[in-house]
Formats: sequence, structure tokens, C-alpha cells
Amino acid sequence: MSNKKEAQSSAAKDDQQAKANAAKAKDPTAKDIKKKVQQPTENDTVDQSAEIDKLNDKLAEKDDQLLRAQAEIANIQQRQKKETAQLMKYDGQQLAHDVVPELDNLERALNTDVQDEAAKQLKHGVEMVYNHLQNALKENNVTEIEALNKPFDPTLHQAVHTTPVGPDQKPDTVVAVLQKGYMLKDRVLRPAMVVVAQ
Repeated sequence: MSNKKEAQSSAAKDDQQAKANAAKAKDPTAKDIKKKVQQPTENDTVDQSAEIDKLNDKLAEKDDQLLRAQAEIANIQQRQKKETAQLMKYDGQQLAHDVVPELDNLERALNTDVQDEAAKQLKHGVEMVYNHLQNALKENNVTEIEALNKPFDPTLHQAVHTTPVGPDQKPDTVVAVLQKGYMLKDRVLRPAMVVVAQ
């Protein structure tokens, strides 16, 4: 009977020892964790250093892309401002360009001689329209290019004919204006067609 008790006691001890070992395996102590965690090797440090360098390179590349994008946006904004300023400065250029030939036609009508009273009245009406049109153009910065007796300037004048220099003339001087030229601010709308003494 004592053998039986001893066997049971031994079995109970073995069972308790097995449970303790199982619990220990499930809940490792600090010693066990330290054993499992290995110190980084030199290769691991090199790999981490290479990874950090790679990430720094990517970061520098992204910074560069950001700076370039910001510079491009600033350039676009500057270009847009400049174009808007140009558009505002020369606003109405096409209208002025289209009106100038009609001014020439009115001028030709004014240069005709009239005799009877009805024609004189009509000419007076044309003269009023001509004057109003000229004033409207001047108010919108459209001015006539002065050419007669001025030195020939190829940026303002278009020489269609040359004539020998006369006694009171200087070479390369405009001696006759065949068609008036006009400017919008500092831009030539139409050069003056001129005769130049040479």
C-alpha cells in the first residue's frame, strides 16, 4: 500500500513538474528573452546604414523635385502677369488697326473739291466724323507717326519711292507722305508710306 502511495505521490510530483515546465514555456522569463534576442551584428548595422543613406537620397530627390515645381509655378505666374500686362497695354489694338483705313477714306473724302451747297454740307458732316474719330483714337493712345521732313526710320516708315536730294533737303529725309502711319502707345500699328530723298 505504501508503494501505491509512493507511486501516486511520485506521479503527482511528475505531473506538477510537467505543469510547471509547460507554464514556464508559455511565460518566458527575462533571462529567456535575453537569450533569444541577439545583439545586432556588424552586417545588420551596415544594412541599416545603407537603408538610411538610401532614404536620405530619396528625401533629397523629393526636396529637389519640390523646389523645381515651386520654381516652375513661380515662372508660370510671372509669365501670366507679363502677358496680362501686355494684353491690357495693347487692348484695342485690333479695333484701332481696323479703324485706321476708314480714317484714310474720310481724309480722301475731305480732300475732294465741292462746289454746291449740298456737297459742302455733306463734306462738313464728313469732317465732323473725321475729327471725332481722330479724337477717339488719341484718347485711346493711337497717334499719327510724324514723318514729313523727318529722318527716315525703317521701324516707323516704309519707303516706297526715292527721289534725288533737293537744294533744301538732307539725304535720307522723308520728303513726302503717301499714307499716314499710326502707333498704339509704343507699338507701330501701320508704318507711314513715304518718299525718301537720297
